[in-house]
Amino acid sequence: MEALIPVVNKLQDVFNTVGTDIIQLPQIVVVGTQSSGKSSVLESLVGRDVLPRGTGIVTRRPLILQLVHIDPEDRRKTSEENATESKKNGRLYRGIDGEEWGKFLHTKNKIYTDFEEIRQEIEAETQRISGNNKGISNEPIHLRIFSPHVVNLTLVDLPGITKVPVGDQPKDIELQIRELIFKYIFNPNSIILAVTAANTDMATSEALKVAREVDPDGRRTLAVVTKLDLMDAGTDAMDVLMGRVIPVKLGIIGVVNRSQLDINQKKLVADAIRDEYAFLQKKYPSLANRNGTKYLARTLNRLLMHHIRDCLPDLKTRINVLASQYQSLLNSYGEPVEDKSSTLLQLITKFAAEYCHTIEGTAKYIETTELCGGARICYIFHETFGRTLESVDPLGGLTTIDVLTAIRNATGPRPALFVPEVSFELLVKRQVKRLEDPSLRCVELVHEEMQRIIQHCSNYSTQELLRFPKLHDAIVEVVTSLLRKRLPVTNEMVHNLVAIELAYINTKHPDFADACGLMNNNIEEQRRNRMRDLSSAVPRDKAAASGSQSGAASEQTDGGTGNWRGMLKKGEDGPATDRAMLQAPPPANPHKGYAVNLLDVPVPVSRKLSSREQRDCEVIERLIKSYFLIVRKNIQDSVPKAVMHFLVNHVKDCLQSELVGQLYKTGLLDDLLTESEDMAQRRNEAADMLKALQKASQVIAEIRETHLW
Repeated sequence: MEALIPVVNKLQDVFNTVGTDIIQLPQIVVVGTQSSGKSSVLESLVGRDVLPRGTGIVTRRPLILQLVHIDPEDRRKTSEENATESKKNGRLYRGIDGEEWGKFLHTKNKIYTDFEEIRQEIEAETQRISGNNKGISNEPIHLRIFSPHVVNLTLVDLPGITKVPVGDQPKDIELQIRELIFKYIFNPNSIILAVTAANTDMATSEALKVAREVDPDGRRTLAVVTKLDLMDAGTDAMDVLMGRVIPVKLGIIGVVNRSQLDINQKKLVADAIRDEYAFLQKKYPSLANRNGTKYLARTLNRLLMHHIRDCLPDLKTRINVLASQYQSLLNSYGEPVEDKSSTLLQLITKFAAEYCHTIEGTAKYIETTELCGGARICYIFHETFGRTLESVDPLGGLTTIDVLTAIRNATGPRPALFVPEVSFELLVKRQVKRLEDPSLRCVELVHEEMQRIIQHCSNYSTQELLRFPKLHDAIVEVVTSLLRKRLPVTNEMVHNLVAIELAYINTKHPDFADACGLMNNNIEEQRRNRMRDLSSAVPRDKAAASGSQSGAASEQTDGGTGNWRGMLKKGEDGPATDRAMLQAPPPANPHKGYAVNLLDVPVPVSRKLSSREQRDCEVIERLIKSYFLIVRKNIQDSVPKAVMHFLVNHVKDCLQSELVGQLYKTGLLDDLLTESEDMAQRRNEAADMLKALQKASQVIAEIRETHLW
């Protein structure tokens, strides 16, 4: 069991050299209010004047104090080691004169046999980091004391809890000190030594309050009551020490410190401990053997050993896991480059392969949070682009008045007997033209995704590129340039696909002919129904003039000639009536035609369309819709194919040759393979940490299993 505390001290030294808190080592943390006697308790445990003393805030940096028990043989051995090191360093040390000495981590191998020097060094080191004011610092001071009069302990002395800033202290000094204390006592492997002065009420103890916040069960809290000799006359600490006021699981131990007068008069700690024992025998005879500095030292030693024993298995597992993680991290940083030419070619080839694999969906690292690469391109083609085209209304932006106006404009000054085909062609081209913008946007989205694949390969697939920022930037520039060159070519092809559809309106397209045939059958049936209605209406029209009858018969003959116009007719109004309606309604009723104004251009006024106008517009709209759906189907199929051929596949095929041609040059090798300082530093840090973890694992492995129990 005694071997466990030196093991933890070794681990502490190992990790202190790396400067990290990733391993939470077992230690005793001293917590208390300012001037409650924390430093005095520590000095009593050491048995020497070693810590700065005075009024106000004296401890302004955490002090990690390791007490190491030695015997004369160890002292001689250490003396010989120190002499050997002295010869190596070319300096003359006469060994360690006294039986007790100290060492600081920041002064390396320097030995302090004068404890006054140790105290001055603590003050100097505190001022070096924290300054001459009353401010505090989080950076700890590491001190190791070797003595035959101490027990093996690892303690942390922290600044005392204060409430009001004094002098030039910052306004948030209370918050700073609390954060510093919690940083150490949050460690589940630490034992909290809560120091409270006996001449204050135990219920107001800040130390116990802070301890309970992180250790509500009290499993790792030990209370120390100081200044038993300063209690008011007629009072004693019997109830407090017996645990009747506030029970503490690990116990409550009372001690008597040296007064400031004793310190000023250089009273020895050994004499103070003797006087303490006499005081306890006189004042608390029944509790004397369970209080005092010596009992506190033995109790702390026992608690720490048992605590280390309980923590050691988890500590060993944690160290092994971290060692494995840092080994993987170090491997990912790679080794320093020796053959630059070969390395450059490998990196270029690997990046090109990973880029192509990401597009094809065979990459080693599959993204699980979002679509990327080829899957994203597929989504753009069939979801984004496909749905956008399907949402385009074949007659969008085209009103009935627009259709009617196009029909009139296509006939010129002559009234139309038939629906002019020019109007259909004009209007259908206008609608097909609307498919060009979504198609070009599809190209843009695929281009953006191929740009994103570069970053994906850099982050996930080709970690080595992060070592060489200039090579990474150069590769990004080459691929971006290649994509930029292919974008106009692809856009031009997509533009041509739409232009091809606009160049020739194929009314003989099989799908379009089927649609026309079906529509003509419906219209023919409507025409026959109209003819039956006209024949039944003849008796009622006998009173009409014979000229009118002949005119009607003439119109019916014209309507039944079997041409396109005749096939598409429907309704009961004759063509003569239709022409009359189209040319000019009675001027007295402006709601049925144009407002009469001979000085200005006639202004169209909303009116109800005649049945012939409705029929003509409906015919054109049906034809436009039928042909538009054919073209949309063609575009929906041909645009993804064009994008794949001109952009995606071309980049896949040419990427490696482009990268090699642009970057694989002798003059660029040194510049491109310059490793970032950050990466080199991280590799060194990971190597140091791995070395420390391996050493720590070796230290723990030296403990025999029997030592744990």
